[in-house]
Amino acid sequence: METTALFGEIAAVLTAVCWSFGSLLFTSAGRRIGSVAVNQIRLWFALAFLLIIHFIVFGIPFPVHAGNPAFFWLGLSGFVGYVLGDAMLFESFVLIGPRLAMLLMTLVPIFSSILGYFFLGESLNAVEIIAVLGTVGAIGWVVAEPKPENSTPHSHYAMGVLMGVGGAMGQALGLLFAKNGLAGGLSPISANLIRVSAAALVIGLISAFRGKLMGYFRRLKQRPVLVQLLGASFLGPVLGVVLSLAAIAYTRIGIASTLMSLSPLFLIPLSCLFFKERVSPRAIIGTAVAFVTSALLFFY
Repeated sequence: METTALFGEIAAVLTAVCWSFGSLLFTSAGRRIGSVAVNQIRLWFALAFLLIIHFIVFGIPFPVHAGNPAFFWLGLSGFVGYVLGDAMLFESFVLIGPRLAMLLMTLVPIFSSILGYFFLGESLNAVEIIAVLGTVGAIGWVVAEPKPENSTPHSHYAMGVLMGVGGAMGQALGLLFAKNGLAGGLSPISANLIRVSAAALVIGLISAFRGKLMGYFRRLKQRPVLVQLLGASFLGPVLGVVLSLAAIAYTRIGIASTLMSLSPLFLIPLSCLFFKERVSPRAIIGTAVAFVTSALLFFY
């Protein structure tokens, strides 16, 4: 049992690593062609990757044996997590950068606990309430830091923060629904293929109805964007999400969510290296405090 839980925890940390590098690539691509196009294209790339991987691993291209309950919950998880949540997260990447956007994703375990309290009858003790308030306070302290005059306009910054919060809520709901879909012992690879298929179908139909589907793919003529999206699609919705589903399958969802929230810490040096971003001591301290207080929810 302990070995199984350890496997889930390792998978959660590796998820954070994948999402950190993936967010850098998604940000670069989004600033070139827009977040809506990025969200559309990466789902189709991810679907192609997953179909190939599923065939290699299981000998069939799609898990038709999964059963109706799994299809329902995983399809719903894909819609909430990929179509709604990630659309807001990618816009947040473009508006405020991957470091701050992923810091807001530290709210995922907080939202998971609140959802559990209201919808699953789970209780919150005094330490857990302090952890919630501490995490929200630390994130607010970082987000409210005065910005240089030549930085993101205030209106764009505020919208970026709101989008990041919405992305965190989508991630929390997506994990909750995916947990139900995995209850029958379905492979994380199969589960993610169902999630991505449902999301790609929905977002593809919406784009086709609006007459913009092919226009998004024409933007791939920019060679750097094609390379960035291929890499980000594999690291994010393929490898990263498979690892995240393995994490919630083999360990408690709260512990998995907390470890997957390590991305903001990883992104501090990465943002400095790739985007030449100057990170203040306040941002570093606030990010560390946000992670530690959110971890109190599950390690107390």
